[in-house]
Amino acid sequence: MWEALDMAWLLVVVAGILETGFAVCLKLSHGFTRLWPTIAFAAFALGSFGLLTLSLKKLDVGPAYAVWTGIGAAGTAIYGMVFLGDVVSTLKLVSISLVIVGVIGLQISGSAH
Repeated sequence: MWEALDMAWLLVVVAGILETGFAVCLKLSHGFTRLWPTIAFAAFALGSFGLLTLSLKKLDVGPAYAVWTGIGAAGTAIYGMVFLGDVVSTLKLVSISLVIVGVIGLQISGSAH
């Protein structure tokens, strides 16, 4: 059975994935000049911030925020390389891997209140 702490971390992970969505849609909106990417940006952003807010009822802000931003940053970088033609380099892949390792470490060490 899921404990409240497990559910809070799940919310952070989903919020981080939604952060990737809002970052990508922000680019696709071309400065909020395209309607559907702009609407998607707003929906992803509201969902991401909303889930992060709910998770912070149970989690310390430092580890939760770092995991949220790490998932969003790594996910956005990976999405950009795979789907948007962003440059792929060894240094970029190693750096993304380090962010992911850091996210896992923060999640494991993150305490609740």
